[in-house]
Amino acid sequence: MNIENLKTQMRKGMLEFCVMLLLKHGAAYSSEIIDKMKSAHLIVMEGTLYPLLTRLKNDGLLAYRWEESPSGPPRKYYSLTPLGEEFLTQLQSSWAEIQHTVNTLQGMSPANQTPLEQ
Repeated sequence: MNIENLKTQMRKGMLEFCVMLLLKHGAAYSSEIIDKMKSAHLIVMEGTLYPLLTRLKNDGLLAYRWEESPSGPPRKYYSLTPLGEEFLTQLQSSWAEIQHTVNTLQGMSPANQTPLEQ
């Protein structure tokens, strides 16, 4: 198995969650989302982000508004809807469960598959 392929699949699976986490802190336009993802070491391309934003909007999880830009054309700012906030809360609970499972499995002793003593 190619580790790069697996890493790519893992990032794709997390992208929706990460975008919604970012928007939890306030509205953002697409270039800003990409920049913030890069600063968090998650590289996302416009060709990946735009369809995701459209799908989340069509699912009722995001809304957008147009805002004039100080330089250039108006920008489309995305934000979470109340349904999106509720969905994000559910995703955060699911993430906590997955994180707990992975942490438990990482801490197991190979000899007896029980959690290691701390």
